Amino acid sequence: MLSKKTKYGLKALTFLANRKENCPVQISEIAKSENISHKFLESILLTLRKSGFLGSKKGKGGGYYLLKTPEEIFMTDVIRCLEGPIAMVPCVSLNFYEKCDDCPDENACSVHKLMIQVRDSTLQVLRNTTLANLTQ
Repeated sequence: MLSKKTKYGLKALTFLANRKENCPVQISEIAKSENISHKFLESILLTLRKSGFLGSKKGKGGGYYLLKTPEEIFMTDVIRCLEGPIAMVPCVSLNFYEKCDDCPDENACSVHKLMIQVRDSTLQVLRNTTLANLTQ
């Protein structure tokens, strides 16, 4: 299940991508428009800034803005930034692999085989979806 952090992060990025000009937007404007707690959104935007998706400007006329075009922001990157691994179980993760303690043979494990298919299908969608696609 997608966390609220990721859901709100996607909503905030989409809000910024829908702006005609890439000018800084105050957190309060995004929070009000998207019905997100100001404090929670502040934490999410900070994470997105530290990961290179957003820039910020302090002071009058300040706020957050996209550092890349919406076409350059892929959902795989956003999901990994906010949610962590895309795979549902660590034994099929491409970037965060861990062996399962309860599984003596991954190749014979029915759950492992299923989760590889789920991971691959999910990655197919996320790799082919950019922030620009969410604004259409």
